[in-house]
Amino acid sequence: MTSTEPRRSTLGLVLLALLVEAPMHPYRMQQVIKERGQDQLVNVAQRNSVYQALDRLVRDGLARPASTAREAGRPERTTYEVTDAGAETMHRWLTSMLPAPAREFPEFPVALALIAVLAPAAVRELLEKRAAAQQERLTALREQAPPGMPRLFLIEDEYRAAMLTAEIAWLHGVIDDLSSGRLTWDLEMITQTLEQFSSST
Repeated sequence: MTSTEPRRSTLGLVLLALLVEAPMHPYRMQQVIKERGQDQLVNVAQRNSVYQALDRLVRDGLARPASTAREAGRPERTTYEVTDAGAETMHRWLTSMLPAPAREFPEFPVALALIAVLAPAAVRELLEKRAAAQQERLTALREQAPPGMPRLFLIEDEYRAAMLTAEIAWLHGVIDDLSSGRLTWDLEMITQTLEQFSSST
């Protein structure tokens, strides 16, 4: 393992957790992530993402090749296993990620910060589309849980559902304010506000 702390990543954490369960090859890792619905948490749409993250884990001494096999008609596949350092790092990453909010930079708050460049009616229409899309995601999330599955294995979906529910409620509130005119703006209002608050700083 390198002398410095390996760069933490959500995909790296998921891969280490899989290797703690059992050695496996990258294609199987991608399959398991999708089977468990964790492709909603980490981006594995391209298999190359798994290979790149795994290569980094190997370079950092957190995983290593365990064996290589070739099945008839298939390319050679290397199975990987976690190292002792990898298991320790996975535990350290997990226990640091749970209590401390990370500095994340999602797109939506950035877009919200810039809605003044659009007309209020256009913003209302766009937010209505987002609310509908998020409601579809919430419905799909609630329907995908297998009956009888213990809560432990659905806790991340429970969190995502809570976040979606809160966002949808907030979106509807903003849409209502845009519809009623309680939230509105024009060039004059924007100019006056910029002048007022720029001079006060």
